[in-house]
Amino acid sequence: MPAGKSEEKALVRRYLIWCYKSTKESLDRIDRKFTQVTVDRFILDRLRKAKGPVQTPAKNEYQKMIDDFVVYLTDKEKDGIKQKFTNKDEVAPQYLYLKNRLSAIEEAIEHFLGPRELTVINRMFEEEFTRRILESKEH
Repeated sequence: MPAGKSEEKALVRRYLIWCYKSTKESLDRIDRKFTQVTVDRFILDRLRKAKGPVQTPAKNEYQKMIDDFVVYLTDKEKDGIKQKFTNKDEVAPQYLYLKNRLSAIEEAIEHFLGPRELTVINRMFEEEFTRRILESKEH
């Protein structure tokens, strides 16, 4: 029995939401490294300017935490560069594919569901990921 128009539209909507979510997640995994590095550099700057412990053993421990944060930040940046670029001037094929795929999915959402639905789906995505962050029991 063929699906009715409203059932078909619901199936298309769910599929486009799934496509959007899976592609956006993959792209965000790469892009957020650069955003995080920018924020982490700001935090590092404030940590370096902040008053630390005066006593030598505590001061050394505090400095080690800052040094560990620098290593973490540097590794994150290197990983992001490796995932996004093949060399300093060329975007990696996988990253370019994800970027173009997301753009095509957004166009498909607008085509099949209307321009307002893209805003709705984007908002749902952001709300879901914010909820996941806030409910996370890790770290």
